[in-house]
Amino acid sequence: MLFRNYADLGIRPTLRVTIAEPLVFYYSDSVMNVIPLPRKGSVMPNMKMVGYLTGGILLLLIALSANPFVMIGAGERGVVMQLGAVQEKVLEEGLHFRVPFVQRVVVIDVRTQKMQVNAPSYSRDLQNVDTVIALNFHVDPTRVNKLWQEIGRDFEGRIIHPAIQESVKAATAQFTAAELVEKRPMVKDEIKSILQERLGGRYLLVDDFSIVDFKFSESYEKAIEEKQVAQQQALKAENDLRRIQVEAEQRVATAKAEAEAIRITAEALRQNPDLIQLEAVKKWDGKMPQFAGGGSMPFINLPTGR
Repeated sequence: MLFRNYADLGIRPTLRVTIAEPLVFYYSDSVMNVIPLPRKGSVMPNMKMVGYLTGGILLLLIALSANPFVMIGAGERGVVMQLGAVQEKVLEEGLHFRVPFVQRVVVIDVRTQKMQVNAPSYSRDLQNVDTVIALNFHVDPTRVNKLWQEIGRDFEGRIIHPAIQESVKAATAQFTAAELVEKRPMVKDEIKSILQERLGGRYLLVDDFSIVDFKFSESYEKAIEEKQVAQQQALKAENDLRRIQVEAEQRVATAKAEAEAIRITAEALRQNPDLIQLEAVKKWDGKMPQFAGGGSMPFINLPTGR
């Protein structure tokens, strides 16, 4: 504190004055003016608040730019990666929070997917068989983290395709080429059973399986065609023979019937000779028969031997 003159203040020299804030005293027109000085550290107090607010906004913008939220869509699941390590928790559909720069979320589709594959193999009788199959499958929603940890995203090329090839080979080797066609439902069930066992241990579930087509070698298909032609011809010949036999049996039956009719007629004539005249009268048209020399010829009743 600065005093120009104690006497001017009317204060005895021995008086102690305690002032909480530093003051500046000056005279103007024989009047003393007092100006308080601001405390140390309290200069422009609003500037600190502005600085804090600005820093908070910057931190918020940085956090938002790091995308702390992740959206899991319908038919999807999220695998949480924390500092590169796969976590046990699987994120279901909806909005989820993740720690920026620490956690990462891998989204995996768990809806039913379809794929069609050609699988060459051999039948039990060593015929080349090219099997075209269609597979519907989906990822196990509760174990997508294990799938990502052990296999990764390329599970179709690393797991499904090899499993299909091995399953088709194992199943078709149990049937001949002809049985593959004749027992197609049984072959389908066998392939599906093997495939379900192989994919189930790899967190992949089989929804449906079907055999689109069996393709054999040209020589085998030609042999099958020739066999079918021969079978058709043999069937035609058998049908013709059966028809001839039926027709012959019909003629024999007709002849027997005619012979029996003749026998019955002869027996009737033998027992009743007048039956001949009766039959003649039935067939007479009412005109007398003519003979040379004119006139008509009367009926002559010839005696018959008894």
